[in-house]
Amino acid sequence: MPASFVVQTFELDRKWLRPGNRDVAPTENGALKRAEAIAGWMPGTAALRIVADDETGELDSVAILGQFGEVPQDFAEQVSGG
Repeated sequence: MPASFVVQTFELDRKWLRPGNRDVAPTENGALKRAEAIAGWMPGTAALRIVADDETGELDSVAILGQFGEVPQDFAEQVSGG
């Protein structure tokens, strides 16, 4: 199953961090670099590796490659399905 690499941004909404835009990156390194750069003007970002079945769309795994700036405290739990 091929992996996709995504940069998830986080925005402040009434003092709460909430997910913002998602941006797809072509490589793991690209996702990390983009997340770090975007964190310069956003409250926070995370770079993710997502592995899903192309045919069914079923999610196999999600891994946080890196976090920059402010990310919700329970973000890792949400990603791992906890």
